[in-house]
Amino acid sequence: MKWEGRRRSSNVEDRRGQRVGGSGGGGFNPMLIGPLLKILFSKTGLIIVGVIIAISVLTGTNPLTFLGNFMGGGQQGFTTETNYTPSAEEDRLAAFSETILADTEDVWNKVLDNYREPTLVLFSGQVSSACGMASSATGPFYCPGDEKLYIDLSFFKEMEMKLNAPGDFAQAYVIAHEVGHHIQKISGITAEMDKLRGQVSEKEYNQFSVRLELQADFLAGVWANHSQKSIGWMEKGDLAEALNAANAIGDDRLQKQATGRVTPDSFTHGTSAQRMKWFKKGFETGDINQGDTFNTNDL
Repeated sequence: MKWEGRRRSSNVEDRRGQRVGGSGGGGFNPMLIGPLLKILFSKTGLIIVGVIIAISVLTGTNPLTFLGNFMGGGQQGFTTETNYTPSAEEDRLAAFSETILADTEDVWNKVLDNYREPTLVLFSGQVSSACGMASSATGPFYCPGDEKLYIDLSFFKEMEMKLNAPGDFAQAYVIAHEVGHHIQKISGITAEMDKLRGQVSEKEYNQFSVRLELQADFLAGVWANHSQKSIGWMEKGDLAEALNAANAIGDDRLQKQATGRVTPDSFTHGTSAQRMKWFKKGFETGDINQGDTFNTNDL
C-alpha cells in the first residue's frame, strides 16, 4: 500500500502513555472551589499535597496532573501522564493510521452530504471514553457518545501474530470499519439499534448486531473502492489482506479457536464468510445504497 507522504488527519488525539483511574463522578462543581482551597492550605491539605508529590516522584508522573484531577473530578476518572516513549515502529503505525483516517475523510466528504468527521484516539493500555473505560484487550472500537475511534496500536501486532492477519491494508480495513460505525451513528442507524435494547430478546438483539457489523464491513469496502479509484494506492495482495483480516475476526472462527465449538445464537459480528462477503460487496460496487444489511435475507 503506497501510503507514505500522503496527507495525515488532524482529527487525532494522541493519548499514548496516559493512565486513567478512578470511578468518575459528575464533573467539577464550581461551588466547591472555596472549600477545596481551604482543605489544600490546611494541615491536612499539606499532607495530601506531600503524598501526591511523593507518588509523582516514584511513578514519574506530573504532580500538577494529580492536583488538577483532585480539583477537577470529571466523569471519566482521572488521567495521569507517564514517561512513555513510543518505538519507531509504533510512531510509523500512528502516522499510517492518521493517513488512513485522512483518506476516509476525503472519500466520505465526497460521497455523503454534510459528513461530520470523527476523531481518532490513539491510546496505550487503557482509555476512558464517553462509552466508559476500555483496555487494549477490547480491541479497536467506536464510541457513538463522543464520535471517536479508539485504537491501541499494539492491536495491529496482535492481528499479525495471534490472528494471522498481517498487512497494512488489513490494518486500513480495521480503521475503515470503525469509521463505518461512525457513518451509522450520523445516519441514525445506531440510534435505531439502541431503541431495540430491552425490547427484543438477547438472541434477536445479537442478530441485529450482526447486521450492524456487516454493514460497517460493507462501508469499509465502499471506502476502499472510492479510495482506489481516486489515488490508486493499493498494491497486489492488498485486497487479499483485507479479506483475510475479515475472515480472521469472524465470530465462528474466533469461537472455534477460543472454545473449540461454535454457538451461532451468540454471534454479534457475523461469520468469517459473511464479513468477507460484505466487505467484498462494498469494494466491488462502491455503491453505498447496496449495503442495507437490515432488510435482506441473504447475509
